[in-house]
Amino acid sequence: MTCAACVRRVEKKLGKLSGVTASVNLATGLARVSHPADVAPESLVAAVEQAGYQAALPVREDDEESAAADGEEAESRRERERLTVTALLAVPVLVLSMVPALQFRDWQWLCFVLAAPVAVWSAWPFHVRALRGLRHSTATMDTLVSLGTVASFTWSAYALFLGGAGGPGMRMSFSLLPSASDGGAHLYLEAAVSVPLFVLTGRFLEGRARRGTGAALRSLAELAAKKVTVRDELGEHSIPIERLRVGQTFVVRPGERVATDGRVTRGTSAVDLSLVTGESEPVEVGPGSALVGGAVNAGGLLLVAATAVGADTRLARITRLVTEAQAGKARAQRLADAVAGVFVPVVLALAVTVLGFWLGSGADPQAALTACVAVLVVACPCALGLATPTALMAATGRGAQLGVLVRGPQTLEALQQVDTVVLDKTGTLTTGHMTVARVTALPGALGQEAVVRLAGAVEQASEHPIGQAVTAYARRTGDAGPPPDVTDFAAVPGHGVSGRVDGLMIEVGAPDGRLPHELATALTAAEAAAHTPVLVRVDGRAEALIAVGDVLRPGSYRAVDRLRRLGIRPVLATGDRAAPAEAVAAALGIEEVHARCTPEGKAALVRELRRGGARVAVVGDGVNDAAALAGADLGIAMGGGADVAIGAADLTLARGDIEVLVDAVRLARRTLGTIRANLAWAFGYNVVTVPLAMVGLLDPMVAAAAMSASSVLVVANSLRLRGWQPSGARGRAHGTSGTRSGKAVVR
Repeated sequence: MTCAACVRRVEKKLGKLSGVTASVNLATGLARVSHPADVAPESLVAAVEQAGYQAALPVREDDEESAAADGEEAESRRERERLTVTALLAVPVLVLSMVPALQFRDWQWLCFVLAAPVAVWSAWPFHVRALRGLRHSTATMDTLVSLGTVASFTWSAYALFLGGAGGPGMRMSFSLLPSASDGGAHLYLEAAVSVPLFVLTGRFLEGRARRGTGAALRSLAELAAKKVTVRDELGEHSIPIERLRVGQTFVVRPGERVATDGRVTRGTSAVDLSLVTGESEPVEVGPGSALVGGAVNAGGLLLVAATAVGADTRLARITRLVTEAQAGKARAQRLADAVAGVFVPVVLALAVTVLGFWLGSGADPQAALTACVAVLVVACPCALGLATPTALMAATGRGAQLGVLVRGPQTLEALQQVDTVVLDKTGTLTTGHMTVARVTALPGALGQEAVVRLAGAVEQASEHPIGQAVTAYARRTGDAGPPPDVTDFAAVPGHGVSGRVDGLMIEVGAPDGRLPHELATALTAAEAAAHTPVLVRVDGRAEALIAVGDVLRPGSYRAVDRLRRLGIRPVLATGDRAAPAEAVAAALGIEEVHARCTPEGKAALVRELRRGGARVAVVGDGVNDAAALAGADLGIAMGGGADVAIGAADLTLARGDIEVLVDAVRLARRTLGTIRANLAWAFGYNVVTVPLAMVGLLDPMVAAAAMSASSVLVVANSLRLRGWQPSGARGRAHGTSGTRSGKAVVR
């Protein structure tokens, strides 16, 4: 396929089959087809071939990637060779035709000898595709290029052999504006060689640029491991990744990629997830930590138990989402394809009309031919076909690098129009797990660090989330040595735990009775912030109060603030109690809060907001958010959330960072702006150049250069999206806090 007219032709041919709908992407050369079970895939291939094109069914992913890469390389090499030979032959013709001072005796015959291979061999792909289209009663841009080349060369041959242009003393002036000349002593060899030369140059540059837009998808494919080192009862041995099964243990040495999703069973290290999730900071992992296939082990040796293989891995899902997104079409592109479907026949009719009008009005035949050829060459719908898919490929690839995974162009369109975002609390704005927010200890001989160490030692035997939070905090803030032994351990449901450590009786539980002033003040502050207060007693004496709660994600405040700056109204909807919800809203500056929302209640809230005219996006991570996600204009899931939430969402934040949502909104707006600019150029170019060609103010050579430049400009403009940077990237890279105080914690 070479232009939007080809796309339209293939889609119409497939659509004639009963129950079949198809969406063809010019930039990727892929078709997404929905068909009933009684329509065999071979019938689809046959329908495409009947339309005059070649098609093949998809093969296994690994083979497909390898074959696609080999095919692209071979095609690029053939294009480069054809372009090189064409340039060597065409440049002397252009120079001699354009510079009268260099026109020696019989120069026109040398130009004819050089132009003949260009008009035949160089333009052969255009001629073949034009004839194929003619057999199927259709016309594409190749038809226009072929007719323009043939008409120019045929007229030149006539002028040389029969029209008097072959005389030894023949001289030909040149102007960028076409003009009538004296009888038949004028050649169009420069047009006959410039049209194939410029079109082939444009195709070559366009192909390189289009391959560049898919670089992110290819980089994702390269992350997939080909082999993995398995450790079992036979020792360590390397096997192909296809043979790895869930539950098997594999080894990840320093510097190696994690072969597939798994859970660490032994070892500690730091892993680099930047190529998978866009997260720039290495993540510390240890026994029990989850790993994502494609991450790089930057530290020690790890033993990992595989939890997902093949198409079930997170990397495979990311790749699948990006691929599906790039295969879709925006509404604007569907309109452009529809226009392009009738554009070429209209241009052919215009060219014939222009030729007849000029001849009928008594104009010089050369001027009439010039106008006709210029119309044929300049009116190419390539730019229309490339305006959206190239921008979409670049944007979705860049989004994947930043941790933003979209399902298709409709997602970008909806995201660009969103004016209200409903945010879940737990797991979205907050981390979703209990963390120590603040420790208040009485001055004395023990000190805060010692009290926390004693409390953590007692709580390590507890399975309660609060106890685990205290233990984790004690390990993180204390020394690296093992915790002290605990004797006489006891747990009282609803109250807390107790035990003897280093000869001291330690009680950790809910506050009761009178407390010293410092601890009473801390208790009041914890309750006001909706934290869970935990009192630590040593030998019966209150020594410290620990506030435990669900911590806001780093960047939550900044994300909400930036959403407001983008004109998006934040709404908090949570199933939690009113006090924690109000605390989160106060910390983030959210004015509208809905607490104790059931899944049905969240879905009803979304419907109510939409009835009020709002364009609503919902952000969530749990099963209880799935209904609201599905019912919104746009559903957004946190990458670390439940599979059902991700499945119901249109967009996934792979990093699990709420601030990435702001990047997604800005990227969507930039992408839609780029698509609009591309389409405006593609339509505007034809609106300006076609009338100029019709009235004889556009030389065919200039027309060929302009047509090729228009396609290259559209693709180059889309490629700018590959370098798009989020405005907050610098702050996040340096770990800037996303809260007002850096300690905003709620339960």
